[in-house]
Amino acid sequence: MSALEVVAIILAGLAAGTINTIVGSGTLVTFPTLLLFGYPPVSANVSNSLGLVPGGLTGTWGYRHELRSLGPMLRRLGPASLLGSVIGALLLLWLPPAAFETIVPVLILIALLLVVFGPRLQRWAARQHADRITPGRWVALIVGILLAGVYGGYFGAAQGVLLLGIMSILLPLGLQQINGIKNVLATIANLVAALVFLVVAPELVDWVVVLLISIGSLLGGLIGARVGRRMPPNVLRAVIVVIGTVAIVNLLVT
Repeated sequence: MSALEVVAIILAGLAAGTINTIVGSGTLVTFPTLLLFGYPPVSANVSNSLGLVPGGLTGTWGYRHELRSLGPMLRRLGPASLLGSVIGALLLLWLPPAAFETIVPVLILIALLLVVFGPRLQRWAARQHADRITPGRWVALIVGILLAGVYGGYFGAAQGVLLLGIMSILLPLGLQQINGIKNVLATIANLVAALVFLVVAPELVDWVVVLLISIGSLLGGLIGARVGRRMPPNVLRAVIVVIGTVAIVNLLVT
């Protein structure tokens, strides 16, 4: 591994940790970076999931003030994210690599659309808020979190954007509180998927990559929680779209 590769992967982890904490699309930085350096897609995805866990933990810690009164809600929603991520991780391991290589460009495209249209979705959702969560909303919320967990366990790019969209529609909370919940649920999905990979298919893990991404994402989570919210959203979205587009092209031509 060259010095350039080491630095590039650490910086990708740093960017991913920051972006995940702010909105959630960090995999669209780290995953294409690993592909550009020639790592097999499934191994890159597994190693990436493990490497981003520290960033999720520091990002969640950074939102601890917003989460103080939300323990009961997290205890309701956490199991859905956990179960979904187990299903998604097992699907990744059970389906053939060719299926992953076919599905992932579509998932990245969906993720990019979520990134681009996320603000419009949130503005629309703000007009739909009710002052309380009805039983029907609870059911829709838990099902949505479960499906987002499956997505996160299988691939995870823009899982945070998906969670923000779902919860913005169904929860009568402020965006910062919703973002705090998003960080917890996405971290659960990444952590549980990582544990499944370690138990079922440890041979897919590239520990050097995990270490490098972990170093970057650990710092990125702190940056995202403290100062990342000052970044111009349009600039951030533009960077994510460019990187994601490169990833799609790279997957389709290789």
